[in-house]
Amino acid sequence: MTNADDTLLRLDGVFTNIGRYRILHGVSLAARRGRVTMLLGRNGAGKTTTLRTIMGLWKARLGKIIFDGQPITALDTPHIARLGIAYVPENMGIFGKLTVRENMLLATGRRGFDPQHLERALESFPALKMKWESPAGSLSGGQKQMLAIGRAIIERRRLLLIDEPSVGLSPLLVSQMITKIGELGERFDLTVLMAEQNFNQAVRIADRGYIIVHGEIVVAANVEELRGNDIVKRLYLGGSV
Repeated sequence: MTNADDTLLRLDGVFTNIGRYRILHGVSLAARRGRVTMLLGRNGAGKTTTLRTIMGLWKARLGKIIFDGQPITALDTPHIARLGIAYVPENMGIFGKLTVRENMLLATGRRGFDPQHLERALESFPALKMKWESPAGSLSGGQKQMLAIGRAIIERRRLLLIDEPSVGLSPLLVSQMITKIGELGERFDLTVLMAEQNFNQAVRIADRGYIIVHGEIVVAANVEELRGNDIVKRLYLGGSV
């Protein structure tokens, strides 16, 4: 069970429609402070819709979304972001024509430049320092992921929603990226909700996971329990679906 005082984000029975199609069917989950929570599912299962609903990009039709004890279900996206939530979409959400430096400084917004936060981000992702004056569009897939996450670090967010960080990366880069994501809680006091398909990589850093199928959470368990779950074995560990 998740202690309520330990929960930064909670979804209770969230339904989301896109047009006339219902995508989420009563999704409930919780993300603990300073931990990585994984949302596992195949393409089209509802992972992206869940993250976009939390961020207010698509509105929940029913249910509640609570962030740090505050209902955010009806808030608009800029308001949600100001509360301390960052979203790294599958396409990374960076500005390709701007340099790495410009992308990072743009993330500081009106609050101004904080050298300490920038230095900590570059310590985590030294490749960004090497590409400091390069256009973001020229970066590799892994470097673009680093830039997107680095922007969230210097924005001083509390919750990071990451959509499919392994997509388009080589196995080695996937492993390195997942490891870096796993360090965010300890190094930057960031809570992470990560949507993924790569079960074997995600379980290395998460303490709890949710399996979503056709817009419904079908399994909610800690990592140890997930490894032995029959649905996980069928979907991710070589069994037939």
